[in-house]
Amino acid sequence: MSQPLSLAAVVLVCVTTLVVGGFGLRLSRRTSDFYVAGRTVSPRLNASAIGGEYLSAASFLGVAGLVYGSGVEMLWIPVGYTLGYLVLLVMVAAPMRRSGAYTLPDFAEARLGSRAVRVVSSVLVVAIGWLYLVPQFQGAGLTLTLVTGAPPWVGGLVVMVVIALAVGAGGMRSITFVQAVQYWVKLTALAVPAFVLLFLWFRAGQPAPVVPPSWHEPLSNGSPDDHAVYRTASTVLALSLGTMGLPHVLVRYYTNPDGVGARRTTVTVLALLGMFYLLPPVYGALGRVVFPTLPDGVREDSIVLRLPGATLDGLGADLLSAMLAGGAFAAFLSTASGLAVSVTGVIDQEVLRPRLARITGGDATSILGFRYAAVLAVLLPYVLSRAIEPLGLATTVGLAFAVAAATFAPLIILGVWWRRLSTVGALAGVVVGAVTTTVALGTTMVRGDLGGWTGALLANPALWAVPLATATAVLVSLATPHRVPVSTARVLVRLHSPERVAPRRTRRD
Repeated sequence: MSQPLSLAAVVLVCVTTLVVGGFGLRLSRRTSDFYVAGRTVSPRLNASAIGGEYLSAASFLGVAGLVYGSGVEMLWIPVGYTLGYLVLLVMVAAPMRRSGAYTLPDFAEARLGSRAVRVVSSVLVVAIGWLYLVPQFQGAGLTLTLVTGAPPWVGGLVVMVVIALAVGAGGMRSITFVQAVQYWVKLTALAVPAFVLLFLWFRAGQPAPVVPPSWHEPLSNGSPDDHAVYRTASTVLALSLGTMGLPHVLVRYYTNPDGVGARRTTVTVLALLGMFYLLPPVYGALGRVVFPTLPDGVREDSIVLRLPGATLDGLGADLLSAMLAGGAFAAFLSTASGLAVSVTGVIDQEVLRPRLARITGGDATSILGFRYAAVLAVLLPYVLSRAIEPLGLATTVGLAFAVAAATFAPLIILGVWWRRLSTVGALAGVVVGAVTTTVALGTTMVRGDLGGWTGALLANPALWAVPLATATAVLVSLATPHRVPVSTARVLVRLHSPERVAPRRTRRD
């Protein structure tokens, strides 16, 4: 690989991020600009921004690596990623926009009128955000090491600094433009090398991928007691419902002008995701052609970055490698920026703003606190990324989806559609979902996959943890009808009424 060209591509992506983010700085003046881009983002721009932040490096480096290693059954993962937005479209996109919230904890407190629910939601937003940020920093280190030979800590540090500057400069207003640009950068950087490599493969008349029989048979990979059907169903459920619970996804819906815009955004997102997810399986299959087996110590999620150098020589390989390196860094930066904004908002509101307000006060205080929070939001997960061993991009991201599915998804669905949800029931459901998924996944991370039903249930807890958390919230709510907020009817009318007939707005809308 050509270090100068790949390094130039990474630098270009980073500079573009800062320049576009600086453009947002000129437009960010009020608190709502930093949190929700003034609620003026059009559906097309917002859809591109969502595609930019949602399609992390796990979406192509990780998925391609899983397809390479485990076969076509891994295609359920991009299906689950995309299905999550269909669930959002049908169930909560428009009501969440009409809530008038800045953050997910804002919605929880407005719906349930409970400070305790808000605090628990805030802790979960930060935890899920950091859990998702860690693999972005680790993946950036892997990418920069492969294409330039730099130490692994350098790539994560570059992403951390660029994101802190971009988010702190203009908040959501800046990041919206950054993510929209980076979606198209990622799509181009992934599509062009894929078509070139496919063309070379067909022209050379190379054989089909050399794979074991189970590779191209769905739900057949692994040992007989691997319980592939359960694992697949649990993974799809975690991805489809976990999307709803990801803080950096939901906050984007608060930036639309109205509920209709939120729905149109989601429809466009589905089209953009469909285009993108055609490409990772191509790299997984081509990887099997070029690398029938991988040397010891080589990670499967590095296949995409290794393909050009193993297929071509000279300038062609250098150019394709540089494009993929730039696309990978665009993925790290766009996803990390969305996560950083959501975590920053919570840290600012819950921790820094109350303390700064006692010192100076005013809207300038909230902006100052937001910028301090932006640094904290990326610094701590970067340190954590250096302290723990990488688990694989797709694996670590899957953990965040499972936790989000078992905690925020029941809270949001019941909060939007069930008027009998009580404060105690919502809190119990969130706590049960958080504890069960954390214990199950933590056990798997420490002891590895135990195999059999025990290993399947612990490594893939969504299929039992989500129903358990939902049932807990429902049963406890039915047992505590006196804890149903008195404002429930008014809030639900607001969530479900079209804007033209909705109750009078508050100043925050």
